Amino acid sequence: MPFVKEKFFIEEETIAFLYVMRTLNYTQGQAQRHIAKGRFLIDGKSMSHTGTKVQGDIEMVFFRPKGTGLRPTFQNNNFMIFEKPSGVLVHPNTMSTPYSMLDEVREIAGDNANGTHRIDMETSGLFLASKHKKAEHHLKSSFENRSIKKSYLAWVDGKITEAFTSTEKIKVNKRGYEETKHKVFISDEGKASHTDFVPLQYDEALDASLIACYPHTGRLHQIRIHLFHVKHPILGDPIYGATFAASDDYLDMTQSEEDRLIQHGAPRLMLHAQSLQFTYGSQFHIESTLDFRNMKDLIVPKEERVFNK
Repeated sequence: MPFVKEKFFIEEETIAFLYVMRTLNYTQGQAQRHIAKGRFLIDGKSMSHTGTKVQGDIEMVFFRPKGTGLRPTFQNNNFMIFEKPSGVLVHPNTMSTPYSMLDEVREIAGDNANGTHRIDMETSGLFLASKHKKAEHHLKSSFENRSIKKSYLAWVDGKITEAFTSTEKIKVNKRGYEETKHKVFISDEGKASHTDFVPLQYDEALDASLIACYPHTGRLHQIRIHLFHVKHPILGDPIYGATFAASDDYLDMTQSEEDRLIQHGAPRLMLHAQSLQFTYGSQFHIESTLDFRNMKDLIVPKEERVFNK
């Protein structure tokens, strides 16, 4: 498990954050955040005052990566690019998360390495991680100012024959989930959003289209909600395009594999991060090597799936 709790004995009285810096090889800022998060314990209780002098038995909770051997498809001294599998979080969402991409990132490059952007758990494809804090700041800033260009591939329900653009505003759902499990929805009160879509292939037997998606903004679930809004939800999407009951079963982790296929059309979200284009000293254009086009074999035949448009 990535987050572990270990016991330590401090022989000579010392300031708490200094001890954390020396023991875990943290910077001062990292050590102070570590203590502020309640990960420094005395007699089983979290201590939050970073300047307190401590001595004797203490416990610390910290992230210890445990990778599976997944290697970057490209790396240099500043960053790494992985092919993230579907079903894997990019970062642990709780201290009990058993595995995430952060395990691979930090096992390779150490505690100062980090992911630089979000990818939904069920989305596969290119994941960019920094190897040090300077690179992390540069890459995260590049995502924020939209100088990093991204493209995705998606298998969607129905036939799409012409390119189109969605600029529908997106608002985060803060009203609760009594009527819908959607985390975002289209609203004039939302934030400006822009995605271009280009059809690539139509499979008549599956009644499914492969499309390229080019997001110009980075809203939560942007591609998913834009496609759902035009009645071509991404196949395998357990939230957008599914009934309330099916989404509820998925989120409660009570949904059977058979129901997942019938209710959502595929065993995973059929969305893939295909390319990244950015500048870090030099120009980089990285393409995924996964043959996502042929992953249409995962899609349930039209007559066997239930999808709520």
